[in-house]
Amino acid sequence: MIQVSHLTKKYGQNTAVDDISFEVQQGEIVGYLGPNGAGKSTTLKMLVGLLQPTSGEISVAGYNAETELLELKRHIGYVPEEAQLYEHLTLVEHLQLIGRLYHLEEHLIAQKIKELAKLFDMAFQANQRISGFSQGMRQKCIIMSALMHNPDVLFLDEPFTNLDVGTVTLMKALLQRLAELGKTILYCTHILEVAETLCPRIMIINAGKLIADAPVEELRQQTNQTALNEIFTQLTDTTGIDEKTEEAIRIVMGDTPNA
Repeated sequence: MIQVSHLTKKYGQNTAVDDISFEVQQGEIVGYLGPNGAGKSTTLKMLVGLLQPTSGEISVAGYNAETELLELKRHIGYVPEEAQLYEHLTLVEHLQLIGRLYHLEEHLIAQKIKELAKLFDMAFQANQRISGFSQGMRQKCIIMSALMHNPDVLFLDEPFTNLDVGTVTLMKALLQRLAELGKTILYCTHILEVAETLCPRIMIINAGKLIADAPVEELRQQTNQTALNEIFTQLTDTTGIDEKTEEAIRIVMGDTPNA
């Protein structure tokens, strides 16, 4: 469902994504991990057509991102890390707009809005303007927008940001069931504990390069580590935490380093 071949994105002399290739099959949930600035969000933006690759090929749901981008977008749902919402609209108006952009029938739009608003405990706020929403309510609005048209492929960039515990629990179960029903999910996150329980397969990008792509159990065997955070630390070479902690304490406390 997702095929990426030699994908590269450069900004001048800086290479944000460096010649990565991978495939994600129908029904898979794959975690896409990496440190800040590693290239995760840049990758997702290219996959959904928001950024033009410098080189490489992308195919999603059987559609080529260069020649069939409009059709590709019909088949995907996207939860970005930072989304822009139409704040002057109400939740109902926003979801109506999304449904009409995907050419859903009006009766189906109305039904889905009602049911999604109830599911995400937003029925009371359905006719309130988004400008008055909390960050968690906005995130729910973004997720509902991504689910409105029953997409074949979901691209999720930190989808649980600002969500309450109940909604996170719902989303975990929902994503697992969607995968069982044949949806393909690429899940980008910094929350390793969630990725470990939700994603049977993990990809790790570091400094623009794909440095790991395997089932979690295989990564455990390769690194001789049990927890995903330990695997991540070893593969991305983010060691020396104890030393950094002590340095941070020195800075915060205002101590002068020894001469």
